[in-house]
Amino acid sequence: MAAELHVELVAADRNVWSGEATLVVARTTSGDIGVMPGHQPLLGVLESGPVTIRTSDGGTVVAAVHGGFISFADNKLSLLAEIAELADEIDAARAERALERAKADADAAAERRADVRLRAVAGH
Repeated sequence: MAAELHVELVAADRNVWSGEATLVVARTTSGDIGVMPGHQPLLGVLESGPVTIRTSDGGTVVAAVHGGFISFADNKLSLLAEIAELADEIDAARAERALERAKADADAAAERRADVRLRAVAGH
């Protein structure tokens, strides 16, 4: 059995995903980070971006995460996000329309959120 780490992806309003994984890749204020079992303890600030979780059964879970914190110790990884959506939950057409509206309105924050949603869907 391959080494595993326990992952909890939690948004402010719900538990988004929980399970065993072999690798998690997330974007922090210091850049992209990959966490595998046995990684040194860490605490960081999440940037908006896709989070990719390689599950222990060989699958992949992708989520759009908008801000929050990442914490790892004792093979337990916590991703505490302000907003998080699994790629399966994202309506790509709606996200594309939101991106176009944000560009037209010059709303950088809305544009970034829509872009992250579309990248999560594409990475799924």
